[in-house]
Amino acid sequence: MLKRLFTSSTRIKLLTLFLLHPEDEYFIRELTRKLNEQINSVRRELDNLKKAGLLKSKFKNRKKFYIVDKNFLIFAELKSMILKMQSDHEGIAKKLTKCGDIDFMVLSGIFVNKASTVDLLIVGNNINREKLETILNSEVATKRPVRYSILTRDDFIYRLECKDRFLTDILRDHENITAINKLTIPELTEIGENEE
Repeated sequence: MLKRLFTSSTRIKLLTLFLLHPEDEYFIRELTRKLNEQINSVRRELDNLKKAGLLKSKFKNRKKFYIVDKNFLIFAELKSMILKMQSDHEGIAKKLTKCGDIDFMVLSGIFVNKASTVDLLIVGNNINREKLETILNSEVATKRPVRYSILTRDDFIYRLECKDRFLTDILRDHENITAINKLTIPELTEIGENEE
């Protein structure tokens, strides 16, 4: 939905971060790490949002920091929109955690309104497929079944180390939403860094 209103996935990520944390200030390199986006696209979208009046900037310790302008004309409406979108994804993720010990979850495909090989990637152990399908069937309004892939943590790590094409395609797609991440795996970070 937001993707239709805002043409850039980087802009959506920036809007989400700034509107959900209106008291916080961020500098460009910090934003590229937090959002896993290229520096040029972050810089361009920060300029766009500043020109629009949503963001303000200031220098501190020789770094340029950005902060949201809470007096922006439609600040409350934008924040409300972001919160609604967040709660939808968080609600699904929270319900799916009841299906087993989930370490990592990515929402793709129907969850982000785009074509994808899978709609849902789950990494974890003891995942109850029957319970998972029951939740997906009752919570997700779709004409076709939700396509999902379940990997154990060991299989996921192995496939990351092998640079498995299926996984890297999902993880490099900035439109996908990482709903759960309890993993601290160097290969996960490297995939994002290789994009710059």
